[in-house]
Amino acid sequence: MPKVKLATIASHCDEILRTGEIGDYDGAMNGLQVENSGTVTKIAAAVDASLSTIKLAIEARADLLIVHHGLFWNKRQPWTGKNYKLLRLLVENNLAVYSSHLSLDAHPKLGNNVLLCQALGLTRLKPFFYEHGQMLGFKSLTKISCTELAKRLERATGVKPKVIPGGDKICRQIGVVTGGAGAELKLAAKEGVDTFITGEGPHWTFALAEELGINVFYGGHYATETFGVKALAGYLSKKFKVPWEFLDYPSGL
Repeated sequence: MPKVKLATIASHCDEILRTGEIGDYDGAMNGLQVENSGTVTKIAAAVDASLSTIKLAIEARADLLIVHHGLFWNKRQPWTGKNYKLLRLLVENNLAVYSSHLSLDAHPKLGNNVLLCQALGLTRLKPFFYEHGQMLGFKSLTKISCTELAKRLERATGVKPKVIPGGDKICRQIGVVTGGAGAELKLAAKEGVDTFITGEGPHWTFALAEELGINVFYGGHYATETFGVKALAGYLSKKFKVPWEFLDYPSGL
């Protein structure tokens, strides 16, 4: 069975994802969050690091779990109850955890945003949505009906999107930012798009979309962010000759 040093994989991820350079939310803690004994024989990939996905990774006999949403967003203390159970599972089963949030969203080849654009058939992509010190998403000049775009989004994610038809029936400038960017609808409109695709947003964005005259597609936070971890794990598997597996644990949100 092939073995690769955990430090080698983590360092390579930090380099290609520019982990130390990409801005993020204060609690994101991008990079290697939990070590193991030092080697990797199988990679598991999941959108979220949680007690449930950790159990799935253990069942899959993985020793590295790559996630988009890591373990540490707020203070995870004290280490009692569920926190203790989670820590004990990681340590006793030699499972390392590597997390990449906005750096994986924004990556030009492995990122959630570019891969969702490709799945939608969008071309001539340009940087879009400036936040946390960099452009995170992409936009595309095109001509497609809202109905057809909704069908493409459902085919790409496997989830029927929520559509706010606040603009024209024909979409001509589409912006894509996966995850929970709906609250930043004004920013998307300010950057010139007439259609905004993201994962989820607050209730009040319905009225705001109508006021701004912009179409909004909510494809699901989870569903729009499966692309990056799959691509990263697949890339690492090919480079380092270790198997990988995607752990599908949808939240429905």
